[in-house]
Amino acid sequence: MAAISMRLPVPSKLMGASVPRGGEKHLVAPGDTITTDTGYMRGHGTYVEDEKLIASVAGAVERVNKLVCVKALKTRYNGEVGDIVVGRITEVQQKRWKVETNSRLDSVLLLSSMNLPGGELRRRSAEDELAMRDYLQEGDLISAEVQSIFSDGAVSLHTRSLKYGKLGQGVLVQVSPSLVKRQKTHFHDLPCGASVILGNNGFIWIYPTPEHKDEEAGGFSTNLEPVPLSEREVISRLRNCIVALVTQQLMLFDTSILYCYEASLPHQIKDILKPEVMEEIVLETRQRLLELQG
Repeated sequence: MAAISMRLPVPSKLMGASVPRGGEKHLVAPGDTITTDTGYMRGHGTYVEDEKLIASVAGAVERVNKLVCVKALKTRYNGEVGDIVVGRITEVQQKRWKVETNSRLDSVLLLSSMNLPGGELRRRSAEDELAMRDYLQEGDLISAEVQSIFSDGAVSLHTRSLKYGKLGQGVLVQVSPSLVKRQKTHFHDLPCGASVILGNNGFIWIYPTPEHKDEEAGGFSTNLEPVPLSEREVISRLRNCIVALVTQQLMLFDTSILYCYEASLPHQIKDILKPEVMEEIVLETRQRLLELQG
C-alpha cells in the first residue's frame, strides 16, 4: 500500500523579502480610481470616466512619464515583434501551420518563414507544400521568433535561424507570461546539465544540453535516443523548481531558476512541491537575488 502524506492547514507567512526595491507596487482591481489628475494619458488597462482614470483590469500600475497603464497579473500572451516563443502545432493548412502560443488567437507559421532542411535558400515549390507534414505535424513543439503582428492581434512567427525549429525530448511547463522576465537571450545552458528555453508566451521548455552545439534545436531532425536517468532527474528537479517559483510569484530568468535549483538540492525531487519546502527554497532564492542586486 502506498504511503499518503497528509498535513493540517496552516496560515501562510508574509515574506518581507518579497517587497521589490523602490517600495511596493501599486496594485488595483477593476473599477479602482488610479488618479484624478487630468494631466495623465490613458494606457492599456485603463479608461476615463468623470475626469478620473480608472482601472479596467486587476494588476500593477505602471507609469512611463505621463502615460499610465495597468499590467494584468494574469493574462493571455500579447505578442511583440522579436519575442521568443515555444508553441505547439495544432493544424497544417495551405502554405502555413497554425500554432498554439497561449495567446487569444492561434499564431501562424508560414512555409516561406522557415528554413528548409539543410538550410536551403530558394522559393518554395508545390513539392515543399506537399511535404509540409514531413517537416512539422500536429502535436509537434517548436521554438520560434515573432516576426510580425496581424491587425487582429494574431502573431506571425518565423524560424529562419538554426537555433529555432522543432523541439525533441524534454519537458514543457506552462506559466503566466507575466512571470517570464524579458532578457537579451531566452536560451540558457544551465551549469547543472540541462538547458531551458524561456518563452515570452509563458511556455518553458527544459531539455538535456546537447553535446554538439551545431546540432542544437534548429531544423527538423530530433534526437530520440534514451535520456540517461541522471539527466532526467536534473530536468525533473528544474521543472519542480520552476513550479515552486511560479507558486510564490517570483520572476523567472536564468539566475532565479539556478538559485532555486541550488537551494533545492538538500531535498528530494518530489518533496520540492510540498508547500513548506517550496516556501523555504523560494525564500532562500529571494534573499540571494536581493544580495546580488545589492
